[in-house]
Amino acid sequence: MDKKITRWELSGILLIFGFGTTLHFWFAWTGYWHPIAVIAAVNESTWEHFKMAFWPGLVFGIIEYFRWGRELKNFFIAKFLGLIAMPLITAGLFYGYTVFWHHNLPADIAVFFVSIAGGQLLSMYILGKGRLKSSGFVYAGIIGLLLMTAAFSTQSYFPRHNFLFLHPEGGGYGILEHYDDHDHLEQEQAD
Repeated sequence: MDKKITRWELSGILLIFGFGTTLHFWFAWTGYWHPIAVIAAVNESTWEHFKMAFWPGLVFGIIEYFRWGRELKNFFIAKFLGLIAMPLITAGLFYGYTVFWHHNLPADIAVFFVSIAGGQLLSMYILGKGRLKSSGFVYAGIIGLLLMTAAFSTQSYFPRHNFLFLHPEGGGYGILEHYDDHDHLEQEQAD
């Protein structure tokens, strides 16, 4: 079982990263179709970048559960802790590096990858060590996953008005009717 866990969790890093990267573009690709905002990033805020790791990570976890996860009592808590670690690592690394350097795309991509790897490795550690097996942890993991799903499903439509949700180019929160990736790129090139 340990080799299976290791193989799945490590392959999940690449799959979540690859699929999550595409979520950055889905809103524009669909012609700014509002229902896709449930899963796709709708602006450049930190929160929207959190979604890019959460949804692929959740889908990957569901696939894992039906393939082999039902055998492990600590599966839900491991997946919850892995998925909650991803935005925490993202926030720590992103706000940490931008204190000292200007925001840049290669660093953001590295932060995204390291965050996903950190979450998957935490999940792998918990699953492999067999820790956190009590019924309380099972329920805590399920409740945590449900709360995260609810938050990531709704906050693009009803965003909080704080720094995590603020679109850094020009302000605004949530779905921005005037925001267009093409205009954003032209503006960056003009600067």
